[in-house]
Amino acid sequence: MKIIVTGSIAFDYLMSFPGKFTEHLLPEHFSRVSLSFLVDTMDKRRGGCAPNIAYTLALLGERPRLMATAGQDFGDYRRWLDGAGVDTSLVLEIEGKFTASFFCNTDEANNQIASFYTGAMADASQLSFRTVERPELVIISPNDPAAMVQYAEECRALDIHYMFDPGQQCARMSGDELKDGIRGASYVICNDYEFELIRQKTGMSEADVLDESGVLIVTKGEKGSSILQKGLQIDVPAVEPTRLADPTGVGDAYRGGFLKGLAVAAPLDVCAQIGSVAATYALEHLGGSSHAYSWTEFEDRYETHFGPLILVD
Repeated sequence: MKIIVTGSIAFDYLMSFPGKFTEHLLPEHFSRVSLSFLVDTMDKRRGGCAPNIAYTLALLGERPRLMATAGQDFGDYRRWLDGAGVDTSLVLEIEGKFTASFFCNTDEANNQIASFYTGAMADASQLSFRTVERPELVIISPNDPAAMVQYAEECRALDIHYMFDPGQQCARMSGDELKDGIRGASYVICNDYEFELIRQKTGMSEADVLDESGVLIVTKGEKGSSILQKGLQIDVPAVEPTRLADPTGVGDAYRGGFLKGLAVAAPLDVCAQIGSVAATYALEHLGGSSHAYSWTEFEDRYETHFGPLILVD
């Protein structure tokens, strides 16, 4: 299937704090917070929602096209993605800017405090679906909000099926922008916390979202995920990891796995199961694309948890 993945391209600066953030947050002083956490480790990793999703699709045998903006420091990252099986021909490098950067501190309870520098991501509106070969499916993952709205409008106008994945941009986007992304989407995907933000900002219930789109997918961390259609809810468990390394990019890996299922016309429960297995591989490693597996290894792990994986390519 011809899939285009849009969203941020970023470098991740991942830090580990040997304690719990909550032990240092004083509710009576929330009006004036001044905190600094001394971290044990820091790693610079390749990141961004779009490359993480595309990388999982490539691991699972697809050849996704990445459509995003990056900075003048993207050269090595581009070569790595090309080598991993991702088509980067639609990535636009912006002169005079650096690639977006994600600074994330994770404590021993897997709570995270993060900041995001937009960099070249702010120019994502320069790209358009009106000027590229028509895809069969698009995922609109977190990006410059104006670009996300633009891509949704273009997909509707061009009759392109798309998955709307507002992610961390739920905090930045207005209710009207979120409604616009949801309207006409074939799939809407978010985690349970993000869905509460969507509900608050738009006033939309699950039923309202399904009135405006086709399928709603809500991920729930260790509790798995729920796939909702009108009159139907499918709950799929998470796959228990062999170790907990880092939650960064876990949701992106789930999305890549779910899209793989859609690419081979798998039932929705199987799409979610593939997503669950893919997510666990990411959870067991630091960063969103430092893990790898063969298709045979993936099939074996899937079968351990869900039974034989039978797909029609």
